[in-house]
Amino acid sequence: MAKVQQVGLLAAGCQPWNKDVCAASGDRFAYCATLAIYIYQLDQQYNQFKLRSIMSEHKKTITAISWCPDNPDLFASASADNLLIIWNVAEKKAVARLDNTKGVPVSVSWCWNSADGLAFVSQRGPLYIWAYRGSDPGVTVHKEAHSFLSDICLFRWHPTKKGKLVFGHTDGSLSIFQPGSKSQKHVLRPESLEGTDEEDPVSALEWDLLSTDYLLVSNLHNGVRLVDSEALVCITSFCFPSAAASVQCLAWVPSAPGMFITGDSQVGVLRVWNVSRSTPLDSFKLKKTGFHALHVLNSSPAKKAQTSCSPSKSQHTSSTSEAVPPPTLSQNRSFSLPPGHAVCCFMDGGVGLYDMGAKKWDFLRDLGHVETIFDCKFKPDDPNLLATASFDGTIKIWDTNTLTAVSTSPGNEGVVYSLSWAPGDLNCIAGATSRNGAFIWDVRKGKIITRFNEHGKNGIFCISWSHKDSKRIATCSGDGFCIVRTIDGKILHKYKHPAAVFGCDWSQNNKDMIATGCEDKNVRVYYLATSSDQPLKVFTGHSAKVFHVRWSPLREGILCSGSDDGTVRIWDYTQDACINVLSGHTAPVRGLMWNTEVPYLLISGSWDYTIRVWDTRDGTCLDTVYDHGADVYGLTCHQNRPFTMASCSRDSTVRLWSLTPLVSPLLLNILTQQPWEKIIGNTDTAMVPGSPPLLCGKVSRDIKQELDKLSGDVRAKKLRWFSECFSPPGGSSNLWDLVFVINGQDDSLLPASYSKGVMHMKHLVKFKTSEAQELTIVKMSKFGGGIGAPSKEERLKEAADIHLRLGQIQRYCELMVELGQWEKALSVAPGVSMKYWKKLMQRRADQLMAEDNDDAIPFCIATGDIKKLVTFFSSRGQLLEALLIAQGACEGNIRSPPMFSVNHTLNDVDNREQYQSILQNVCKELAEWFFRDGCSVLAACCHLAVDDLQLGMASLIRGNELELAACVGLVLGEAANQSTAYCLELLARKYMTMPTWELSADLLGMIPDNHILLAKLCAFYPGSAAEIDQLHDRCGLPPMEECKALADEAMNDGDLFSAVKLLLLSAEPEHALHIGINYVKEQLSGPDWTVDSVHPVLDLMSYIRTDRLTMAQQTEARSELLILCGYIGGLLAIRMNYSSIVPALYEYTSQLLKRREVCVPLKIEQLSVELDAWRSCTQTKSTPPSEGQREEFSCLETRIQPTEPAVLVLCGADYVTGSNLPSHSDLQLSCFTGHRIQGPVYFLEDNKSSISLNDALMWAKVNPFSPLGTGVRINPF
Repeated sequence: MAKVQQVGLLAAGCQPWNKDVCAASGDRFAYCATLAIYIYQLDQQYNQFKLRSIMSEHKKTITAISWCPDNPDLFASASADNLLIIWNVAEKKAVARLDNTKGVPVSVSWCWNSADGLAFVSQRGPLYIWAYRGSDPGVTVHKEAHSFLSDICLFRWHPTKKGKLVFGHTDGSLSIFQPGSKSQKHVLRPESLEGTDEEDPVSALEWDLLSTDYLLVSNLHNGVRLVDSEALVCITSFCFPSAAASVQCLAWVPSAPGMFITGDSQVGVLRVWNVSRSTPLDSFKLKKTGFHALHVLNSSPAKKAQTSCSPSKSQHTSSTSEAVPPPTLSQNRSFSLPPGHAVCCFMDGGVGLYDMGAKKWDFLRDLGHVETIFDCKFKPDDPNLLATASFDGTIKIWDTNTLTAVSTSPGNEGVVYSLSWAPGDLNCIAGATSRNGAFIWDVRKGKIITRFNEHGKNGIFCISWSHKDSKRIATCSGDGFCIVRTIDGKILHKYKHPAAVFGCDWSQNNKDMIATGCEDKNVRVYYLATSSDQPLKVFTGHSAKVFHVRWSPLREGILCSGSDDGTVRIWDYTQDACINVLSGHTAPVRGLMWNTEVPYLLISGSWDYTIRVWDTRDGTCLDTVYDHGADVYGLTCHQNRPFTMASCSRDSTVRLWSLTPLVSPLLLNILTQQPWEKIIGNTDTAMVPGSPPLLCGKVSRDIKQELDKLSGDVRAKKLRWFSECFSPPGGSSNLWDLVFVINGQDDSLLPASYSKGVMHMKHLVKFKTSEAQELTIVKMSKFGGGIGAPSKEERLKEAADIHLRLGQIQRYCELMVELGQWEKALSVAPGVSMKYWKKLMQRRADQLMAEDNDDAIPFCIATGDIKKLVTFFSSRGQLLEALLIAQGACEGNIRSPPMFSVNHTLNDVDNREQYQSILQNVCKELAEWFFRDGCSVLAACCHLAVDDLQLGMASLIRGNELELAACVGLVLGEAANQSTAYCLELLARKYMTMPTWELSADLLGMIPDNHILLAKLCAFYPGSAAEIDQLHDRCGLPPMEECKALADEAMNDGDLFSAVKLLLLSAEPEHALHIGINYVKEQLSGPDWTVDSVHPVLDLMSYIRTDRLTMAQQTEARSELLILCGYIGGLLAIRMNYSSIVPALYEYTSQLLKRREVCVPLKIEQLSVELDAWRSCTQTKSTPPSEGQREEFSCLETRIQPTEPAVLVLCGADYVTGSNLPSHSDLQLSCFTGHRIQGPVYFLEDNKSSISLNDALMWAKVNPFSPLGTGVRINPF
């Protein structure tokens, strides 16, 4: 099983160099970075776009993408290596490839006359049509579209007029073709270009959806025109507000005929136009950087159905009626934008989905690298800040907790190969470029403060800021020099090499020692304290150029080097020798990283797309990671969070990994309170081959020192500090803050970061209030007022004034409402009655909510309509907002205005209870949202915030964060006892392997009432007779010989369970099977059995030693045990809501029944009846279940009813961290479903078959035996 777990992904931005780089269809949109296509899909439940897949089979720049108009699952892409691919998005795979497109396709488009045809064109044409399906696949040439006089920028088929198409050229002209008409080549150039040779490329072309002839064209310098393709005339030239405005992209808005939008390529201004006017209707600035591409989604993403609370009384809408919602759309829609969603791509790689009607971002991924990322490094004094350097000319800084960009370096530096943070808190980054020397960027000031040009125009491949002496910076370059200078530019040393120098690294133990990697295949070590420019040592051995070198942070004199020969070599400076060669990569090695706590762990990244983890004691590769889709360049970790690694790649992504599984026994040694020598050691002890991992670095020593200073019970602090050091970012600190708040810690000890995460409900309003006081200046934007025929308006106004003078306030209010002047109506409504005012307020709120308008919020708050407001926010997926409202109500800040002056204390208590339950529900919903997003730790935070310890622990267990859950459970104490015990039991199962059996016994020893659990452990232990007796003794169980006689006694006493248990512990455990299986078969033959009456015996028998179970003479008993465990497992899966594995368990049981000679009271037909009943009663389908199916399912429900309702807290599918992160390259199909597995994969014992880790975890919790039917227990924990 993979030992390195992917826990975070920073997606690439959208490339700014080709035209058709974003596309959309239905509820999906896509954009492409240089080498990969990112596909986002709307999550209907939470109304939010999520990254669904990354398509990366192109090896060179992607030039265009296009979505099939007829089939939303098909999608085409073209790239600079003359390759066209057609993808099936739903199945995440390529369905057709065309390898030689005779030129680089600049534009591709599906043929409107046939769904099977894809048209593409390169510079001067001709237009090729690729029929990739059907009886005669092949490429044909368009009869007329060839021999152009100017390069083609892009082309578009007409969406309705068959076969009609237009090309845009670099000289600014258009070429138009349609069947049966004369083709028009190079027409309609902008007037100002006529008769000149000037070029003004066509930057966008879109046919008018409602006409066969009209077409919008934009030229880079000459702006936007509406042209008639038949009459060949320009109908309208659109005027921009300034000469500086330039347009590269435009799109029609399908929901509003005649309306289109343009994106300004200089600044991020979106302009809205109507073809009837030459000036824009509206414009708004969405971003500082210019637009690159725009695409409007045809159908706006479906919102969850709003639950409207309209009164059911008589619906008169006369101007004097009681306040009821008017059926018309409100006036304040008249000037607002049409409903529509625009996919916006910006010049800086930013990508967003803008809701034009509501004027807000539905999704925004601000900033993003669009090219290879060569280097990444954590900020020395902050493990949450990661800097990345890229081919796109920028260095960007990311917050790894929220996975968002924090800042980007000013300007474009060409290609940035390497970066190095200044030591400590200096807040500067040094960068090295391909042609522009090196520079220092002061992050706080946001500007470049120094430049170094000693290498001239030669590329600088590596820059390294000395962390022992903050005044020195080293660079190495293609000119063969490694230069060490002070930060103000004074050269200290210039070390000449015989060829280009690619890497350099300062020794972590000696501030005057630096190592270099050179093209001449050698590694050199220089000593700065001498004036000599000759190396102290030269290490030879690599057979190709050496790229990076890295000194070990924990072992003095040890360094490693990565080379184009595909190996990593470990050198010992003190012995002058290569002490190990690590072979396994199949391409040049680039990334290199030593772990800062475990001295033998080394990680390398390569051009073979993989990351490998090495044990340098004996050179074994502990794990290989295949998730990147291209060369892996940079690897880094922070010493305060040594088991979280970041990697960067040519696929333009940064990924975060947890290395904790490589050293997991360490955290359990802390958990089970082992002596310090099993946790912290010196490097010599840790380097003994085969010995368990030990912590030898700074952070573990610091924690131990801090603990030694404390008095009293330090266990809570010890568990917290070590757990935070082992856990990846993304909520573990937040979780521990909440645990300590629940345990009564003083608020003054909370860190500053606490208020940015999930807060405990008692703090939420307090912290948010102080935040609001800081944000005193709030700009309010208001939509335009209503418009209507002025004469009618004036008449109504006059009438209203008369009503008012006559004291008929209600009529005045209704007329004001009709005029859209709600403020006036509401300000005098209390003059009628508070009841009327409240109704009017509710009516206004309903109307604004129907429009999805945030202005509804104050109306609900003033009338105390909490439920409506929480529903409004929840339905839009804004769960954090809903949470804030619910908590405000609970604290009594939001209440209904009094209608009469009477004592309301009783009412307040009722309301408070109602608000509490609303608050609990919102927290649950928010937790579920985090959980489904692969953030089980944040989900647990939401539950702990309302003191729901059971559900908080359940989230961690269902997310398989078992070590963290056990630590948290132990600190929370008695309230979490039951969950902690289950968690420790699962952990004990995880470690029931060599060499950690003792750890397993220690974990079970922490559970009260653990007798049966210890018996299971001993029964499964595969040692020699003497070793087994030793374990029995340790667990307080009788020796093996005695067990048989004790079993007979139990049998005579009628205690079958104890008899089975004792037989399993005896020398002949197979006797237990016959007794146990017969008992279960008897039970199942009767009418009234339940799952809980047979499962304990089955579960006990499943712990028989594997070698005994798989013996040939046990074939029948084994088959019967597997079938019974499979069937009962299926029922348990129904109880636990593990719906993804219920069909697989039933299918597995049926297959075993078919293939094996057995005698069990189960029939295949009955199994399929049960499965159908479950499907029709639990899964939403159009056909309701039949009467028979209802009866069958109700019988199932009776059987699976648990005797202890507490187990149901853990109901719901397991979903581990990283389940939602797409892999680039390692694609496995699930043997349950046949579909591609998203997220972590679990390989079964044949090392070929695989299922998702989530399915494996759920399977193991209800049926311990492998889905392959071999009798081997699976251990995915």
